Amino acid sequence: MIKFNLETAAVFVPDNISPEKALKRTTHLAIGAHPDDLEIMAIDGILQCYQRSDRWFTGVVVTNGGGSPRDDLYGDYTDEQMQVVRAVEQRAAATVGQYGAQVLLDYPSSMVKDGSRPEVAADIKRVLEYTRPATVYTHNLADKHATHIAVAVRVIQAIRDLPKELHPQHLYGCEVWRNLDWMPDEDKIVFDCSSRENLQEALLGVFDSQICGGKRYDLATMGRRRANATFFTSHGVDNSTGLCFGMDLTPLIVDPAMDIAGYVQSYIERFSLNVHSSIAQVSSPNRPGNRKEELR
Repeated sequence: MIKFNLETAAVFVPDNISPEKALKRTTHLAIGAHPDDLEIMAIDGILQCYQRSDRWFTGVVVTNGGGSPRDDLYGDYTDEQMQVVRAVEQRAAATVGQYGAQVLLDYPSSMVKDGSRPEVAADIKRVLEYTRPATVYTHNLADKHATHIAVAVRVIQAIRDLPKELHPQHLYGCEVWRNLDWMPDEDKIVFDCSSRENLQEALLGVFDSQICGGKRYDLATMGRRRANATFFTSHGVDNSTGLCFGMDLTPLIVDPAMDIAGYVQSYIERFSLNVHSSIAQVSSPNRPGNRKEELR
């Protein structure tokens, strides 16, 4: 059996096969910070594997989720009680989404964000050794939530510590606490999540403690997917009803010497140049207008 650093860590398998067999059948792996992050950021992997016998989605939640806001039914819950509730909700999502396995590492956020603690990356490495997925989803490195960024960095560290033959083919950083619509289109990884809106809504709706806590992640997430689809292109009709955007983090594991912050900065600089170029093109008094570019 896979051993983790915390005794409270757990592996839940919805179809009740052994955890070892469940993890080894994984093709798509998502590693998120909190309960409900996977259902927001890694819907591409969930949909690709849903009701498939040749593809299996495994989710990893790194923290215990104890510091979440709470209201309504959960207004008087302690952090310890919220941890139990959120773990139950995450297991329910794994059942609804027919995940191959759900791993709960149960770390406090403070430990995940502490760069001097190797345990988190070590546990993620253990999961990667067992699962050997082709595709890994995690948080994008321009996210504004510190714990999300810490998890993404721990994932990169864990993969870099693996033998190259165990590296995934793709590592994607996905949207949760910052949209990626600001990225130039040529830099975006675009995931079409038009299908099974009912399943997507069900997965998000499972997390009652967050919705009652005053955060309508269910409505916001589905709205963002629809907005991404509509605003993706200005000169054509909608080809999708839902899109999620990702940042390609694969180069960071292909070249382990590449600076993580510098890599993200390169995306920001290309965005800056894109904005500057767009303004410059329409500001020049010598540039003739092009009515074909106008929508109205």
